[in-house]
Amino acid sequence: MKIVIIGGTGLIGSKLVAKLGEHGHEAVAAAPNTGVNTLTGEGLAEAMKGTDVVIDVSNSPSFEDAAVLEFFTTSTGNLLAAEKEAGVGHHVALSVVGTGRRPDIGYFAAKLAQEKLIRESGIPYSIVHATQFFEFGQRIADGATTGGEVHIAPVAFQPIAGDDVARNVGRTAAGTPLNGAIEIAGPKRCRMDEFFRGALAAWGDPREVVTDPHARYFGAELTELDLVPGDGAVLGETTYEDWLKTA
Repeated sequence: MKIVIIGGTGLIGSKLVAKLGEHGHEAVAAAPNTGVNTLTGEGLAEAMKGTDVVIDVSNSPSFEDAAVLEFFTTSTGNLLAAEKEAGVGHHVALSVVGTGRRPDIGYFAAKLAQEKLIRESGIPYSIVHATQFFEFGQRIADGATTGGEVHIAPVAFQPIAGDDVARNVGRTAAGTPLNGAIEIAGPKRCRMDEFFRGALAAWGDPREVVTDPHARYFGAELTELDLVPGDGAVLGETTYEDWLKTA
């Protein structure tokens, strides 16, 4: 199959290109630096020619509420229109666990708007809701730092390795459209504050992790199950400890 990966030069996209290629698919990386821009529409029509499946793992360069909403609605709208014109048979999108539970979080609201466009497009689709990636741990810790302390809420947390995300998204893309969503997560559930306490120690980072029920994540306070999947989620194979050995 010809599979076009939007955001194909990024963290998950590059892994997808490699994994799908290993399985005999024609995996095409599509991103602004390869001449495909979903915001402007540049290169989209050409990229869609002969395409069987489109995987969208692109992300907004800004996480500010208005900017991220504009990115996902504009990009997805242009992409779906090009897919429809070309007769693409399966649209796969990577989203976030918890979008439906916390639409008051700006980033989640933007992903929810993206999902609505996909569901209403008429194109067969699959949505993969993933938990936070191990690879973004440092970014999350930095965003939670105040005065040299990392303030983290004591809520459930179940992050996943990028390789496991790519593996599951690739399997979904190669299969029959779900016309629905699945959830994927890491193999271990823990408390978010405890995870970061252990992670910073493993990094040799001297910052103190402070357990703070009022700590904010994307600008909002979290409740216990906001970031973790429900029953039936597909679990990754890689623990954080094993991931650290190769990171």
